[in-house]
Amino acid sequence: QVRLVESGGGSVRPGASLRLSCTALGSGDLFSSTSMGWFRQTPGNARTFVASIRAGGTTFYTDSVKGRFTISRDNGKNTVSLQMNSLKPEDTAVYYCNTAPIAYFPWGQGTQVTVSS
Repeated sequence: QVRLVESGGGSVRPGASLRLSCTALGSGDLFSSTSMGWFRQTPGNARTFVASIRAGGTTFYTDSVKGRFTISRDNGKNTVSLQMNSLKPEDTAVYYCNTAPIAYFPWGQGTQVTVSS
């Protein structure tokens, strides 16, 4: 069974940067052929889509992060990353990775991102 492990979150000031990483343990060769994405969730709300990257490298972003976030993948390491620049308080959330746009793997524990002055 695939296990998703997210890392890289933290507490930062507005305008700062963070880089999130997610490793899909146990995904084997499946990872390289699977579209992967990042989602985020705030208390009391559903998870929402942030960004995704297809197996071929095509990327998609929700409008609020376009130009600030960059998703990338390393198929050799079964890892997907999210470079977040110019962070805003409204980016505060727990960030999760999964297949995208439909989440097929069990959700990981996520990584908390807090943006506050």
